[in-house]
Amino acid sequence: MAGLVGALLSGFVDALFERLASEVVNSLFQGKTGIPELLNRLEIQLRSANKLLNHADEKQLTDEDVRKWLDDVREVHYEADHVIDKINYEALRRNAEEGEQSGSKKRKFINFMPKFYSAFDNTIKSEIKEILAKLDPLLKRKDELGLTEGVHQNRPQRLLAPLVDACDIYGRDADKKAIVELLLSDHNGGRKLSVIPIVGMGGIGKTTLAQLVYNDSKVQDHFALKVWVTVSEEFDVLNLTRQIIEAITSEKCDIQEQYRLQDELKKKVMRKRFLFVLDDVWNENYVLWNALRSPFDLGADGSKILVTTRNETVALKMGTVQAHTLQMIPDDDCWKLFARHAFDNRGSGFRGVERDLAE
Repeated sequence: MAGLVGALLSGFVDALFERLASEVVNSLFQGKTGIPELLNRLEIQLRSANKLLNHADEKQLTDEDVRKWLDDVREVHYEADHVIDKINYEALRRNAEEGEQSGSKKRKFINFMPKFYSAFDNTIKSEIKEILAKLDPLLKRKDELGLTEGVHQNRPQRLLAPLVDACDIYGRDADKKAIVELLLSDHNGGRKLSVIPIVGMGGIGKTTLAQLVYNDSKVQDHFALKVWVTVSEEFDVLNLTRQIIEAITSEKCDIQEQYRLQDELKKKVMRKRFLFVLDDVWNENYVLWNALRSPFDLGADGSKILVTTRNETVALKMGTVQAHTLQMIPDDDCWKLFARHAFDNRGSGFRGVERDLAE
């Protein structure tokens, strides 16, 4: 499963072009050239972009250029949706109007409409060409951004939390402050490496909190190496080690043997203070965790691993400090969050609700 953007868009193209499959819509451009060919090209290009979403979702957490690329792809999808809405509406409108005409009135109606129809066709052609003009360069950037198709398709994944801005988060200031203090602390209880678990039920905001902390300017400046890995259900030591190496080097790692992989990771972290985020961990097998963490001991004092999990047993086995248990946010903050999304950050509606909650 792709990340959040991928999940939202992966089924988008199928749904989008299913709306063009009706007999009414097909009759709209019957016998014409130009628009059907443009729509076919648009579908092919959108499907090509969707094949890159899995990899882009993984890279966006640590690569600002990929994050911007995903935003641009999402905007293109929305523009395509708008154009196809217009096509559907026009097809239904014409079908209804022509159905109401009869006899000589129908002939007069048909004779009157070609100019109008031609104007609509030209507008749609222009809008599709504009979308393709935006989409084509995005697809050409895949090599520059290091994006490949179908990355990690066989590895179970979950929906990622959306990338967050601190001003859009409610009720987590105290949680963020507590985690940041732990990360910046040089006291690791006599250990070089400290593992900090964030525990809470699904959907409560563990990943969102981890993102807030990971992107905090003080945290960014404090660590020489920073890596984010989404683990999910399959705790594959080789694959996770390889992902960490690739994140550090920004290069593909083809090493297959465990000893060589771990030796390579030891070299990358040696005497460097690092922060690794292991997001959505389910594994309770301490042997696997111990195998993954063994190269980390060569890092500099003050290195940290931040783990998010729903499972208290996982937190107990992995953590070197008491787990930070995430609670529901207060009711007032729930309402503020609801109001922001309900009103889509627009107009006086959201401001009015936020003002009322503050009073």
